Amino acid sequence: MATLFISGTDTGVGKTAATGWLAKKLLSEGRSVITQKLIQTGCEGISEDIKEHRRIMEVPLFREDREFITCPQVLKFPASPHIACAMEGVEFDPELAENSTKILESRFDDVLIEGVGGLLVPLKKGYLCADYAADNSLPVVIVGTSLLGGINRGLLALESAASRGLKIHSFICNTYFPEDPKVSASAVEYLRGHLERNFPDAKFFEMGDFYGNRQI
Repeated sequence: MATLFISGTDTGVGKTAATGWLAKKLLSEGRSVITQKLIQTGCEGISEDIKEHRRIMEVPLFREDREFITCPQVLKFPASPHIACAMEGVEFDPELAENSTKILESRFDDVLIEGVGGLLVPLKKGYLCADYAADNSLPVVIVGTSLLGGINRGLLALESAASRGLKIHSFICNTYFPEDPKVSASAVEYLRGHLERNFPDAKFFEMGDFYGNRQI
């Protein structure tokens, strides 16, 4: 069984897409896999990120989605969890998320937990996404891009994870965004080399344009 924590180098780097992408890859290998969203802001009902995971995986919603096991906390206000929670008079509940993961682990081979933004996004005052991953000993998947600046953001995220003793499972480089091909190729090469030198047990994935072509 593998339970992984999916984080990004920033907001908007394709973390949701990468979570669905990795889930579909595992499905193609014969694994039973489900995704979880740590906490969802900016929507109502079933988590919109969970719905996007299922679209990419090309599967219908699971019973666990409809029962709000895969995302037990959904907030309307579109902001960082600590702000959205304050707006609605609630607080992020780590135990609720942990219990959901335990249920999913009992039913599936692999559980992919999508975090919120990057590792240093606050879930509540004094408690970051990185703290949650560390408290639960979750290997981390970092999602970054090959855009200009992507190398710096990627290395910062990797160093932040390592400084907290988090195990780096893999780095997914999202090459979907339009960019000068030479810049993109150079970024991919550098990030891959950095990972191989500094985190030799980690995997490197390149995620290209599957949005339109539905390719993995």
